[in-house]
Amino acid sequence: MQIHTVRRGDSLWELSQQFGVTLEQLYAANGITAQSPLVIGQAIIIPTPGDGTTHRVLAGESLWKIGQRYGVSIQALLEANNLTNPALIYPGMTLTIPRAPKPVIEVNAYTENFSPAGVDLVHEVGPYLTYLSPFSYRVQANGNLTSLDDSAVIAAAYEHRAAPMMVITNFENGTFSSEIGHAVLTDQGAQTNLINNITSVMRQKGYLALNVDFEYLMPGDREAYNSFLQRLVDTLRPLGHLVSTAVAPKISATQTGTLYEAHDYAAHGRIVDFVVLMTYEWGWSGGPPRAVAPINEVVKVLNYAITVIPPEKIMMGMPLYGYDWTLPYVQGGRWAPTVSPKAAVERAAQYNAAIQYDEEGQSPHYTYYDEEGREHIVWFEDARSVQAKFDIVKGYKLRGVSYWKLGVAFPQNWYVLNENFTIKKLV
Repeated sequence: MQIHTVRRGDSLWELSQQFGVTLEQLYAANGITAQSPLVIGQAIIIPTPGDGTTHRVLAGESLWKIGQRYGVSIQALLEANNLTNPALIYPGMTLTIPRAPKPVIEVNAYTENFSPAGVDLVHEVGPYLTYLSPFSYRVQANGNLTSLDDSAVIAAAYEHRAAPMMVITNFENGTFSSEIGHAVLTDQGAQTNLINNITSVMRQKGYLALNVDFEYLMPGDREAYNSFLQRLVDTLRPLGHLVSTAVAPKISATQTGTLYEAHDYAAHGRIVDFVVLMTYEWGWSGGPPRAVAPINEVVKVLNYAITVIPPEKIMMGMPLYGYDWTLPYVQGGRWAPTVSPKAAVERAAQYNAAIQYDEEGQSPHYTYYDEEGREHIVWFEDARSVQAKFDIVKGYKLRGVSYWKLGVAFPQNWYVLNENFTIKKLV
């Protein structure tokens, strides 16, 4: 796979000829059609024909040395070239170099869409998922749970061997409730009721894992939260269930703020099976325009996280969306609507805007003027930005990635994900 940045004068036909791929391959990799306009600065995936490359043997080279150069084993080279003896190579011989095995990772995706269209989404991306996380079962102060009409998406997940992961939150009336969190973390009766309700739902619905997303907890509830997580693990692990948490993107243990203080990275890394870092929403709907998940900010979080959480327990959060801000930005003014990466490119084409790429944040963006003369700025994700994130996952040897959330069109993401990794299946 290559990623080509569109230049003035490019056409899909010319790109297909230049790179030796068919138009159908370009359409499939990028989720586009013959009618899709190209935009200057747009990222286009170019599928690479074949599964490997070739090497012409030089004098003095051994099969071991060639294998080291390309990162493949002697056995893989023997099998790819129908050889029985590593010594039977000679200068000038052309060897087929098999593609190196892709790293194996876990992939989670949250979904809030339980309609037939939401089920179709699960069928569409289920092959790329280790876990599907319906969002969410809302915890009440007495430990009861709100119900969720999630049976259809769970059934769809199982069809694609994606493990359903139950999500519990302290979400109420459009926000996360510190008071609900405090009630269940400090009242042992409510907590016992909650744990019993969780185990009951997991058994009835077929959930294989649990994700605890308690946000904006009171700082004083930090140790109570840790103790609750330990109780969950002690209860669920013997039943064969995994337990995970979603945590705010911290860059130090002493970071202040209600969003951060009760999330004890070291304790979570020790207690639960894995941790989802919510490494997105630097640019958010109600805030000033910027990249949703700038790589320079994500790396700051990871650089702290890996000092207290084993990398094999870390799932890096990734967004599947962008935002379109109307300028000038006014704090407390109109919130920016979400835009899918596919729609962002189509909007750039509609308003004849050239897409720029921020190298520091590894994120695409552009500005345009609407029909009423108002200036807009759009920050979104594309093949380049997700490839940059996948390179980080490989470099840090993380457990995998977690997407917030299914529901917007981003076909390039799934193609690039599949090209970089083998997705682990637990079902």
